[in-house]
Amino acid sequence: MHSHDVSFTLYGIKNCDTMKKARLWLDQRQLSYHFHDYRVDGVSLETLQRFLINTTWQALLNTRGSTWRKFSEEERRQATNANGALQLMVRQPSVIKRPVLERQDGALLVGFDPLEYEIFFSKEA
Repeated sequence: MHSHDVSFTLYGIKNCDTMKKARLWLDQRQLSYHFHDYRVDGVSLETLQRFLINTTWQALLNTRGSTWRKFSEEERRQATNANGALQLMVRQPSVIKRPVLERQDGALLVGFDPLEYEIFFSKEA
């Protein structure tokens, strides 16, 4: 892994605890990545559709967070299929499970688990 070429993008929100853990993990290992902040950069439908090549919309949808709890019954019902769920995520990116780490080849990690990160990065070598 050459630290000068940024072959990873970390998607999420700056002040989220899980994000901080993931960023610290990457920084401690001097792994370079591009940080995509949903609050600043938003998220496009195209990006989310690309994520679905390597994960499911169910894995991306965080139904345990405060954003989900604030949704109306109608909004929650919208998220019962891929298309509806993705539309909801574009409108409210804070409902996307954090972080999403994307490698240049499209491989994805959703959420932060140190062990999963170890395995993911050991395949990189």
